[in-house]
Amino acid sequence: MIKLQLDSSNLPKHIAIIMDGNRRYAQKNKLLKLKGHEHGAKKVGEVLDWCKEFNIKELTLYTFSVQNFKRAPEEINYLFKLFERYFKKFINDKNIYKNKIKINFIGRIELFPINIQKMVEELKQKTKLHDKFILNFAFGYGGREEILDAVKKIAEQVKSGNLLVDEISEQTVQNALYMQSEPDIVIRTSGERRTSNFLLWQTNYAELFFIDKLWPEFSKQDFINREDIYLIS
Repeated sequence: MIKLQLDSSNLPKHIAIIMDGNRRYAQKNKLLKLKGHEHGAKKVGEVLDWCKEFNIKELTLYTFSVQNFKRAPEEINYLFKLFERYFKKFINDKNIYKNKIKINFIGRIELFPINIQKMVEELKQKTKLHDKFILNFAFGYGGREEILDAVKKIAEQVKSGNLLVDEISEQTVQNALYMQSEPDIVIRTSGERRTSNFLLWQTNYAELFFIDKLWPEFSKQDFINREDIYLIS
């Protein structure tokens, strides 16, 4: 096991985070189970500030997976309302525009209610020319689903005569993905030691770190020093 310290000599350009443990955090702190998501959402703003401080240029957050649609309707509706509230906040946040933060969404956005789809599109359009920092929300996302959708896109190109089978390459597949950027580091909170269908293609060479703390407990000290995060190589 190798410890990683975040300093000027090994700064990553792109960090991806599996934000796990909101419900367990609520249970641990004797809160209503769904209230853990509120604490998790607040943590996102803190991590954005840390990225800015350490000049990390891109952050990808596993926000809502395709499999999450199978959760109880009560929890899904709660999360949808939470998304609406925070996306509206982002749309009106002067810091998003001052700091030139580009906001992307990767996943099957069409699975969400139309009002959320509209907010997603508004955020993308209003920030599409920003070039100082990139924030990607993996939203209605699944790694296998992303690859499947890429294969379908390539098949359509072949079917239409715009691409020959012999011309299909690794780059062809990458270009058809939701996101072409590749994280240097993937962090998962909550103690689970798996990536749960997250960025299967893009993390081929990423370093994977797992921390036992629940997502709302994740601190700046963890982000900087990673004293409790261990690389699985």
